[in-house]
Amino acid sequence: MFEFQFRLCTALSLGLMLHGNIDAQDRSMKMPKENVIDVPAISDGLCVSNVFQSNMVLQRDKPISIWGWAAPGEEVTVTFGNNKQTRKAASDRSWKVTLPPAAASSTPHTLIIKGATDSLTLDNILIGDVWVLGGQSNMEFPLDRIENGQLEIVSANYPNIRILTVPAMNGPKLKPGFPRLHEWSGWFGRHYRKGDWDECTPEIARELSAIGYVFARRVHMASKLPIGVIDASRGGTTVETWTPTSVLRNIDSPPVKSLLAQWGDKVSAWDAAADLELRVKNFRQKVARFAKEGREMPAGETEPTDLKPGPSMDQNRPGNCYASMIGPLAGLQIKGAIFHQGYNNCFNGTEGTIMYRDVFPKMITAWRTAFNDPEMPFGILSLCTEGTVQSLDNYCEMMANPGPYIREAQYQTFLDFYNAGDKNIGFTSTYDLRRRWYHPQLKIPAGERIARWALATQYGLDRSIRWKPPIVQEMKVVDDHIELRLDEPAGAIDDGGPILGFAVAGDDRKFHPALSEHLVTGKDNRGRNQTNKKVLVLSSPMVKSPIHYRYAWARSPLGNLQAERMTDIPFATQRSDNWSMENVPLGVHEGEITGKLNRQQKRKLIETLRKQDLDRILAEADALKNASKVN
Repeated sequence: MFEFQFRLCTALSLGLMLHGNIDAQDRSMKMPKENVIDVPAISDGLCVSNVFQSNMVLQRDKPISIWGWAAPGEEVTVTFGNNKQTRKAASDRSWKVTLPPAAASSTPHTLIIKGATDSLTLDNILIGDVWVLGGQSNMEFPLDRIENGQLEIVSANYPNIRILTVPAMNGPKLKPGFPRLHEWSGWFGRHYRKGDWDECTPEIARELSAIGYVFARRVHMASKLPIGVIDASRGGTTVETWTPTSVLRNIDSPPVKSLLAQWGDKVSAWDAAADLELRVKNFRQKVARFAKEGREMPAGETEPTDLKPGPSMDQNRPGNCYASMIGPLAGLQIKGAIFHQGYNNCFNGTEGTIMYRDVFPKMITAWRTAFNDPEMPFGILSLCTEGTVQSLDNYCEMMANPGPYIREAQYQTFLDFYNAGDKNIGFTSTYDLRRRWYHPQLKIPAGERIARWALATQYGLDRSIRWKPPIVQEMKVVDDHIELRLDEPAGAIDDGGPILGFAVAGDDRKFHPALSEHLVTGKDNRGRNQTNKKVLVLSSPMVKSPIHYRYAWARSPLGNLQAERMTDIPFATQRSDNWSMENVPLGVHEGEITGKLNRQQKRKLIETLRKQDLDRILAEADALKNASKVN
């Protein structure tokens, strides 16, 4: 019998990375583009899932499940502290034990797994709270790529924060584990270390999700508990890929059924041999073209011989990321999850946003099921910004974008859970953390906002920290204006300006920026207006009889309403209408458009909205001109 120390395994892993004389401390240096596999997902002989390692955090106050593989019928004994469990490996080599709950502890613990001849020892394990990070690239975006990230990096010395990043894997089959490797990023042109639990140091934190790091730092500093973060986010992914296919098939929604049928057709139609033949043809044409031009082919570029799996292994095939990146974590006891996603669901118009609305709540429930906790805390960060900022000059034109519809779906999902009494659902907007790039690098405030939710609702700091956005309790149409009654006071950002971001429309569906004011309730003894800051009055001279409102309705929206009392909690993107993007304003097309706009239809819509902006600007100019004549 021998002792197999997992810290030795980690050292061997780093040694494997040194092929080609590349220094392990300089992971920014280029390596071959293929993944360098250090530790497989499932090893021969006695092994434990790679989610269990030295340096990890185990979830406090919940039964502790540990699982792995051994020879069929082999007895496996797991010891943690004073608790011990023995199980026989099944015919498929799998084994699993569940140990009693343990209280939070910053004292390093040891987990010992013994088989018939081998023994595994995992040390430096803490007991605290484990949070999973989910979503796409704006969650995945690393700390060393954000504004002011270097300040965070140099101060990232938190031995009681532990970090694990799940490798990006593909395929519809539920994966029981993940490898520990150095994964190539074509985006950044370098390898990233994936699959290893590490103590938080500047060298380790720099590669972690910026939002995840800031979240973990704030929660750890306030709670004084060990915090583990598992980053399972992946760039360029959709909400449906993070949802189990079994769940998707049971959603009675035409857009969801259509999506599944389209993917089914793509997978069935894939011809790997024909694809290879086409790639060979293209390569030979390139060789001939280079020869004719007297150029050499790039080094290492050879005629393709491989058969590609095609759409069946696409990262956005419905269910694939859930199966390959959440699947290996399923059954682990965790505290909760935070999720930031939406960009890649912005390409299919209204049908795509309806699909998102139908899928997202089911995804949340599926994740809670995966981690065996129907009340698992789940925090939503709304869609990021991109592109030109909405202003009063281009207001209507900027409304023709699927982005706010995705944000609305995220907020309405939150409201559905929250209004049903769910005390563990969270939400924060990020639309005010804007840059032109679709990876706005203002991640520190985003991480802090979702940390506020966690600290207020999960760590007993609700009397000290506010997190929830103001919520509309009642909308009332009164002649020439709309009144919104909120559950708490809200006001414009304190810069001396008016409330901006609301629009109103009548039956013609022509939205125009609204004059937004607090309801005047009377005068004080000095003749000044007294107002109710829980009631907003919306009106526009361009809309004589408004029936609906929208707020922060653009990809990079105008909007400055927030909760009062020294916070920066934004009022969420929302609307009272149910009109599709393709059919606002009314009559822009002949009949109702039920699908995605073609290029000509989109151009016509934008031209109509630009004219709407121009008409309003001219009307405002005329009003000013007439007012000056009167004075």
